[in-house]
Amino acid sequence: MYTSNPLFQPITIRNVEIKNRYVMAPMGNVGHADAQGAFSQSAVEYFVARAKGGVGLIITGLCDVAPQIEGITPCHMPLPTLNPNAFLFSAMEMTERVHAWGSKIFLQLTAGFGYSGKSSVATHPVAPSPMSNRWQPEIQHRALTRSEIYQFIEGFVQSAKIAQQSGFDGVEIHAVHEGYLLDQFTLSFYNQRQDEFGGDLAGRLKFPVEIVKAIKAACGEDFPVALRFSLKSFIKGHRQGAVPGETFEEKGRDTEEGLAAAKILVAAGYDVLDVDAGTYDSWYWNHPPMYFGKKGIYLEFSKLLKKAVNVPVIVAGRMDDDKLARQALQNGECDMVGLGRPLLADPDLPNKVRLNRTAAIRPCLSCHEGCMGRFAKGGRLSCAVNPACGRETTYGITPAFDKKHVLVVGGGVAGMEAARVAALRGHRVSLYEKSSALGGVVIPGGMPPFKSDDRDLLKWYQHALSETDVQITRNHEITRDDICAIEPDAVIIATGSKPIVPPIKGHGSLPAWCATDVLMQVELAGPRVAIIGAGLVGAELGLWLKRLGRQVILIEASDTILGGAMPVMNADMLRDLLHYEYVEIHRQTRVIEITSQGIKTQGIEGARDFNVDTVVYAVGYHSENRLWNEIKDDARECYLLGDAKRVNNIMYAIWDAYEIARNL
Repeated sequence: MYTSNPLFQPITIRNVEIKNRYVMAPMGNVGHADAQGAFSQSAVEYFVARAKGGVGLIITGLCDVAPQIEGITPCHMPLPTLNPNAFLFSAMEMTERVHAWGSKIFLQLTAGFGYSGKSSVATHPVAPSPMSNRWQPEIQHRALTRSEIYQFIEGFVQSAKIAQQSGFDGVEIHAVHEGYLLDQFTLSFYNQRQDEFGGDLAGRLKFPVEIVKAIKAACGEDFPVALRFSLKSFIKGHRQGAVPGETFEEKGRDTEEGLAAAKILVAAGYDVLDVDAGTYDSWYWNHPPMYFGKKGIYLEFSKLLKKAVNVPVIVAGRMDDDKLARQALQNGECDMVGLGRPLLADPDLPNKVRLNRTAAIRPCLSCHEGCMGRFAKGGRLSCAVNPACGRETTYGITPAFDKKHVLVVGGGVAGMEAARVAALRGHRVSLYEKSSALGGVVIPGGMPPFKSDDRDLLKWYQHALSETDVQITRNHEITRDDICAIEPDAVIIATGSKPIVPPIKGHGSLPAWCATDVLMQVELAGPRVAIIGAGLVGAELGLWLKRLGRQVILIEASDTILGGAMPVMNADMLRDLLHYEYVEIHRQTRVIEITSQGIKTQGIEGARDFNVDTVVYAVGYHSENRLWNEIKDDARECYLLGDAKRVNNIMYAIWDAYEIARNL
């Protein structure tokens, strides 16, 4: 059916017609493969759920074509050539079911990690040229041999033929992108080879050029071959990226070379360019955190590509704003819109846009906690705000057999998630919040401009709850007597946490506030601010205050800021932004006294005095579980959730609430 909305107009790639312009961007299939290198059943359900949600084209995560060369662990990702029959069985089921929903699907094929591979994933470290590992510098990578390069090329051909046989509509080559092995060959920063796969740009591009030519020869010219392509690298040096707006010497691929490379690659036979920016040395460009502060961060690159090549251009990079996506298509800035993490958060996003139900779209927080953060810990891909992601059929919401009256105390994200899920299961739910607003600590945490996704999450919860029968009572601090009077069947305590105020000598000599106070009323901060504690809250507040023109000093007792708990790309970007904005940081330092003139500290720099006019405490939170301690021994079904149980992040508040409410 014709629609005036360009997001829902069809597009043809070679002989493949795609029903709309939404693309599920490729994300790692970590944990979605079995010991035979086939897709697991969870992977099939995961991709089918996105097809059901209305996306036009799905591009799977990476599948290694020659795992023996790098020593890829079989269960880490699908491996088409390891056991082709096993792969075919699983992949055919996937493509058949995806096609039933009218979506198309490309298989993404990779040459692996090279310099960027951790030893737990790739046990045989190789690279274009000898170099040390990105994550573990003590590991040395040897240069890939010419014979191995041709083994990879043959692996791409065999994998593409298996994909074609399995019913995939095309393949995407991963990647002249993100600093993976294939990208390392294309960049002089990594590639110092003296053979035909090194030297000038044409030599460095020979590897991906030979891949597409060989696939086209084997599978036919009309079998689409897309390319994941980073136009610009943003490399300042090994393990050093450049933040937006920074002036620096590009050590990787600059825009001029990127456009020249694109023309060569398209001339070689690539049918689609799937554009982004960055490498593992500037990882936050490939996996943009909320600190970019805007949507559509790759549009500047897709616009340039559209002028340089005559094939369709896919662009992702926080494109989940449907108005921005529609405008980009109308302006000719791209041909298709890629969504990665937003489709983890809400697989039904395309359908909700099409049906004008955008208020019902559960937002991605750009936090990386449930996706890349879980990868780093050895877990399987999922989503912080969508616990069912990656386990759609085994962990969904089902109706409750025994309907109960469930009382939820506390309206933070844990309380709201528990109330939402319990209501969807058919329980009668009453939620009590002592303040006038739902959201808990996410309200102050979402105040900086770059935390708009947190604010969107609270709006989504308000909308989601409004579509249920949950009875919400605000401005009521419920007591044990209230609970006894109400006589619910089950009680969920999600009373949150309170900021810690450290016992520092001289407290009160200067205006001193908790971080939550200043986040809610930024005018409380004077011109010269000392923030005690450089964890996530203190660091984000420091960045915001610095941008507002304050002089900011971060005082941290440990030897590192951010506590080491954030996913790498988010932590690296926040650290780099603090450095770029000249936020003063003192590690291994403690404030020993507050005076009318400022603060006195003791640390590795010795004793120092700092002249400040405002002190902000950001040393953490402690659980508010008084009510729980009063009722936990009562003869009634009761549960403790969220920060009231254990101070943690948004993901675990939501996940724990989902688990309890799903099983009430």
